[in-house]
Amino acid sequence: MDDHRLITFAQDLVRLPSPSGRERAVAERVQEEMQALGFDRVWMDEYGSVVGIVEGAWPGKTVLLDAHTDTVGISPGVPWVHDPFAATIENDAIYGRGAADMKGALAAMVHAAATLDRKELAGRVVVSASTLEEVLEGVALHAVMDETMPDFVIIGEATDLNLSRGGRGRAEVHLTTVGRPSHSSAPHLGRNAVLDMMRVVAAVEQIRLPDNAIMGPAILALTDIISDPYPGHSVIPSVCKVTYDRRLLPGEDAATVLDAITGLADLADIQLKAEIGIGEYAAFTGAVQRCEKFFPAWLYEENEPFVAAALGALHAAGIEAEPSAYRFCTNAAYSAGIAGVPTVGFGPATEADAHVIDERLRIADLLAAAKGYRAIIESFLAG
Repeated sequence: MDDHRLITFAQDLVRLPSPSGRERAVAERVQEEMQALGFDRVWMDEYGSVVGIVEGAWPGKTVLLDAHTDTVGISPGVPWVHDPFAATIENDAIYGRGAADMKGALAAMVHAAATLDRKELAGRVVVSASTLEEVLEGVALHAVMDETMPDFVIIGEATDLNLSRGGRGRAEVHLTTVGRPSHSSAPHLGRNAVLDMMRVVAAVEQIRLPDNAIMGPAILALTDIISDPYPGHSVIPSVCKVTYDRRLLPGEDAATVLDAITGLADLADIQLKAEIGIGEYAAFTGAVQRCEKFFPAWLYEENEPFVAAALGALHAAGIEAEPSAYRFCTNAAYSAGIAGVPTVGFGPATEADAHVIDERLRIADLLAAAKGYRAIIESFLAG
């Protein structure tokens, strides 16, 4: 593997801003690199995801490696020490938005696949540079999987070079209270939807959530609240809406999540509606993705053969990986949580490195990730 070229490629990706829906420049750079490295087939799908295939010499299974090309934005307020799009190297790390989440992993996947010995492979390797993950986990990957039909999936989100065998899911929960408007000089003639929502929020905050020994507790976090009409010029608000970010554990479904709220006995006199939000986002190609914002959790046992094989491959490659699980939501919400395709997570950086000021990726971890991806692929597709 050409370490210098891999590092330079990772820097190139970081230098190209790619918020969700505006990933074109990064997608085109990935496509260019795959073609230059000799992938057997490379294309861009309708949602802007770039897909590259390396064919083994023998028939066999298909392994898909996925990393997303979009990033979160640059939060206002706290300035960066390093330019977020300069991809500066300092203290043996690449600094910049997306370095850890997850352009470094993407670069490592592309180069790992390109350096495989095809004569030793039974099957094929698919590398997916997918779009829109930061807003709709797994939806763009769904389209890639429909086209490539993988037998195994490797998610490149940060694991600190450990092996994730599960991950939390995510749901966006919308609550609405409906009151009755009146003049604010006579509030007793109406019903204040905000006051009702205050009772709802107080009750919801007391809900006992499940826990998982590997992933930790489920989470229910209030993220916004708004009344209608707003501004309320001398009018008692008749509608109030809140949004909760609900982090999910294995086995939870939408009905369970919503019933825990609507079934609260002390809210029986409140007109309350609870529903899962709908997300709709346009890819840079113009294609639109729309779905319910419920992305399930997933978990495999440590003794599952594909989990044990991946872990053993990392150890044989000199990477002291340990079994772990993601505490955030990833594209595996689709590959494992919905499609049921055997999935593991492996990537450089830590979860704490994502979405932060002065995001960075250690170069040693970038190179180790490429080595680890190659080892896992070879263990799954040994000819």
